[in-house]
Amino acid sequence: MRRILLLIPFLLLFHQAFPFAGYDSLLTRLNNTLDKKKTYDAVKLKRIDSLTKLLNSRNTDLNRRYSINLMLYNEYKSFNYNSAYSYSQKLQQIGHQLNDPVKIAYGKIKLGFILLSSGMFKETFDSLKTVNVVMLPDSAKTEYYFLTARTYYDLADYDKDDYYTPIYNERASRYIDSGLMLCKTNSFEYIYYNGLKYLKNGNSQKAVIELQSLIKNYKLTYHQYAVTASTLSDLYIRNDKPDSAISLLTLAAIADVNSSTKEAAAMLNLAQLLHKNGDISNAYVFIKQAMDDAIYYGARQRKLQVSSILPIIAGETINSVEKQRLALFFYAALLTILLVIIYKQLQKIKQADKTIMHANHTLQETNHKLNEANTIKDEYIGYYFNLISEYINKLEKFKRSVDTKLITKRYDDIGVLVNNINLTKEREELFINFDKAFLKIFPNFVDGYNALFNEENRIKLLPNQLLNTDLRIFALVRLGINDTEKIAHILEYSVNTIYNYKTRIKSKSIVDNDEFEHAIMAIKAI
Repeated sequence: MRRILLLIPFLLLFHQAFPFAGYDSLLTRLNNTLDKKKTYDAVKLKRIDSLTKLLNSRNTDLNRRYSINLMLYNEYKSFNYNSAYSYSQKLQQIGHQLNDPVKIAYGKIKLGFILLSSGMFKETFDSLKTVNVVMLPDSAKTEYYFLTARTYYDLADYDKDDYYTPIYNERASRYIDSGLMLCKTNSFEYIYYNGLKYLKNGNSQKAVIELQSLIKNYKLTYHQYAVTASTLSDLYIRNDKPDSAISLLTLAAIADVNSSTKEAAAMLNLAQLLHKNGDISNAYVFIKQAMDDAIYYGARQRKLQVSSILPIIAGETINSVEKQRLALFFYAALLTILLVIIYKQLQKIKQADKTIMHANHTLQETNHKLNEANTIKDEYIGYYFNLISEYINKLEKFKRSVDTKLITKRYDDIGVLVNNINLTKEREELFINFDKAFLKIFPNFVDGYNALFNEENRIKLLPNQLLNTDLRIFALVRLGINDTEKIAHILEYSVNTIYNYKTRIKSKSIVDNDEFEHAIMAIKAI
């Protein structure tokens, strides 16, 4: 009952997404699911721990130990290769102790499954060849036939040889036919493997009908859904329907994460399709996830597949023009704000100049304001153009380094370069530079700010500290930026956080809340 309840949200998720009307929301859901990945893994590890304790308990007879080892194998078979391998060996050992050839043979079938999952084709065939199929019950025979068929299909896909691939596919189809004869026609195994055979034989139309019927009409487990959706996505890729394939692979990847499946191709294939579609950001996240899963499971073939793609996507991520544009946009936006402020000040000075032209004293004051505005203009424009120029030089130098690594195939060094990018340090340096430029024009700002508070509430800066967050918020206000959302964006805080800062600061001031920002604006520049 608990298992059915867990599946209900996932089934609803699929029916809302089918037919496919865009996959952006699904990618967001996958990223959110990845954030909970450790929670799902912890649930599986807890089950494994309970079974291990049960296995280690005293007075457990051999038949019971065989059953517990089989349950542990099933937990590990798509989770960790080494552990699954160990339990498949234990199944055979207990089978020998019981002198039960069926249990021994079943252990060999289980060994064959994980050998295939790890890309060890020869070893898989070696294990399966020693199985005496005739003596097996129908359920074990079915598993044997379908596993052998999968081995030949995977070998055909791996070779991609004009001569051998058709031979392997034909042998796989024969084994599937043998397995289908032992299955109920309305079972998952019958419909799935029938659809897989149609797919491999080139009958796409019948394959789609079979696989879609499973997704639409059957209550599948997470693993069954992931396998079916991944297989169906291959048909959409062949029929040039990438959006539909991406939606299916995204849902398959979500199912794999929910079931803590590490040996799966959905995440890898999804990353490849997104990369082809130009979504480098998500492609990089998912290809890294595929590599983490392949390493965790110990899948040799999957690690090789991911390793051939990861450097390409990583290189494009590093060289992404989008990142450079965003960085330059930030500086350009800040420069635009400062230019608007300067323009407004110049307009005020010109108006003052017209009204007080008859008085020498007033004329001198006007000249002083003009000098102030020119100073602000010269300081900020010159300063931020230099800053932007330095940033572009950094990007060009970084790009040349990456190009060199790619040309010399030193892919590991690319990761080192990326990890050496310290965004926190860059952001802190940007704020320090802002503080310096601001205090150069408003050198008395800190004293003017502290004058609005009693002694116990005045800011005491640390040695070498120019401004803190409180001061920086109202420094932006002094520059004419009153919009809380804009301040939050510049300082990289939430709007609520900036609002709470302002409320707290004003509540401690000796000036009325409504007058506080007017008092800030009254602080003089040089």
